[in-house]
Amino acid sequence: MTDLTALTRICPPPGQATGIRWDTIEAGLGMPLPQDYKQLADRYGPGTFNDYLHLFHPHGVTEFVNLTGPMPGRIRAQLRKDYNQGTHPVPYAPDTLFACGATDNGEYLFWITDPAADPERWRIAINEARGPRWFTYDGTLTAFLVSVLSGQIHVPQFPHSILDSPARFTPPHPTLWKPEAPSDTQPVDTAAIRSWARAHGYDVPPRGRIPPAIREAWERANRP
Repeated sequence: MTDLTALTRICPPPGQATGIRWDTIEAGLGMPLPQDYKQLADRYGPGTFNDYLHLFHPHGVTEFVNLTGPMPGRIRAQLRKDYNQGTHPVPYAPDTLFACGATDNGEYLFWITDPAADPERWRIAINEARGPRWFTYDGTLTAFLVSVLSGQIHVPQFPHSILDSPARFTPPHPTLWKPEAPSDTQPVDTAAIRSWARAHGYDVPPRGRIPPAIREAWERANRP
């Protein structure tokens, strides 16, 4: 039984497989992608596992979950800065880490892209959003999902409640969001926004105006 077959048994996909031009995607990224990920992304499409694990996808509905969007580059830049300055431990060379997912708590899932030309040998790494711990899984992304969702392994950074309900996959349901009028806008703690942004891999200036994209991401994440 393949890992994808095992995954579809414990977590049924939402519908028909999607069609993705992988040659175009890989050319745009400038690197090959693991075959298991391509099959996984084709079969499930964009979405979230157990309302917690968000996989980056070429058809991600926002830049924050789009594999070809700016997030992988932003996250790598932050890791490189942490690595060079010794701010937080990074157990792998940042240039070998490519973000392929995120969690509701702010952790990121990475491919360890070593060797670069052989994606079938890439492993998975998970950081801790607000701490120094890392977890490494010696296998593919699909095998990792099977192991987590079936309870075979527990990632220390993940809450045990992730398995409180049967495994499920939820496609995105984009909604039109309109900001409140300025007269209704409540004051916010910009220090809290900066702290949140750094924990989630954004390069935010220590003072001055917070970039609109970061402010919008914070508002989405903290909307009641």
